[in-house]
Amino acid sequence: MYTFTNNDIEKSVELTQSEGVFSPTDTTKILVRSVINAIDSPKKILDLGCGSGVVGLLLWKFGLVKDCLYLSDVSESAVKNTIENCRINNCKSVVKAGAIYEPWRGEKFDVIVDDVSGISQAVAKKSPWFENVPCVSGEDGTILTIEVLKKSRKHLTEKGVLFFPVISLSNCTKIKEEAEKYYTNVELVGRVDWPLPSELTAEPDFLKEQHEKNNIELVSKFGMYLGYTEIYKVSI
Repeated sequence: MYTFTNNDIEKSVELTQSEGVFSPTDTTKILVRSVINAIDSPKKILDLGCGSGVVGLLLWKFGLVKDCLYLSDVSESAVKNTIENCRINNCKSVVKAGAIYEPWRGEKFDVIVDDVSGISQAVAKKSPWFENVPCVSGEDGTILTIEVLKKSRKHLTEKGVLFFPVISLSNCTKIKEEAEKYYTNVELVGRVDWPLPSELTAEPDFLKEQHEKNNIELVSKFGMYLGYTEIYKVSI
């Protein structure tokens, strides 16, 4: 069971978690909260890089999914996990396997929620989040997010919007500059700061090296290293 609260409204989804499938994190929470607070009626929604399906299922629980929930992931294990989670929650869904928008050729959505891997590959290897989970986002963590941005317009309806996270364990400036190339409206709609896990803080020289290479944005407050996640909403 995974429980989420927004503005004192609590919703829960039955959630199985298969081995090798990315588990929900603080990014999951701020992403869901940002979408909920920005949408005021049910929409045709795509959960892109769905993992276990938790983001899409929570949006469905909050009544924001119109008719059917659409989800996809490059991982076959994640797709199987999502299909099972949609089944046990009785959520009408279409779940497909494939990279980025490959499964959705010719399909358009009112809302695309991007949760593909968005941190530096070098950092991912040392972090606790990607155990047996693939991460092919590049040394600066931007490859997949930029690909999502670049190809998203042809998959959005006329007034469609895309939500995506920017995580400090990537080249944040590069991602935001790319977003502004493709969209006239780029709006920050959510942010959360969080302590870096001990697996990373135990290697300060590595973190400093990655920061100097612009692969991550290193933030230090009160004598400790912090990470942050920002959620952006973009529209034409």
